Formats: sequence, structure tokens, C-alpha cells
Amino acid sequence: MRIKNNMKQSELSKLTNIPQNTISQYETGRIQPTYEIIEKIANFCGYKVEFIGKNDAVNSENIERKEI
Repeated sequence: MRIKNNMKQSELSKLTNIPQNTISQYETGRIQPTYEIIEKIANFCGYKVEFIGKNDAVNSENIERKEI
């Protein structure tokens, strides 16, 4: 998403307040981001995270979540 938006890791880091080295580790697969981080990065890059099923799609706008 970052590359398709011609964005440098340093730019994404400043926008999202995620350390640049953490973004680098996500991209190389060294560590895995949480759903919240994926959604945050997607939003800043102009994407929406959706889970598509046979009959519907779920995203952060239409899912009911409970804090545990």
C-alpha cells in the first residue's frame, strides 16, 4: 500500500506515529502488525480493510466488536 502511494517508510512513520524500523520489520515479515495497525496504515494509504465472505463483507465500519 505504501509503495503504491509512492510513500517512503519515513513518511508513513510520521503520518501514523509508528517507528520507521517497525514499519520495515512489518514489510520484511520479521514481526506481524495487529489488526488495528493494519487498519491504521491502510487508512493513511487510502485503503479499506475488508473480510469478504460468500454472501457479505465485513469491515471496521459494519462490524460489532466487544472489548475483552
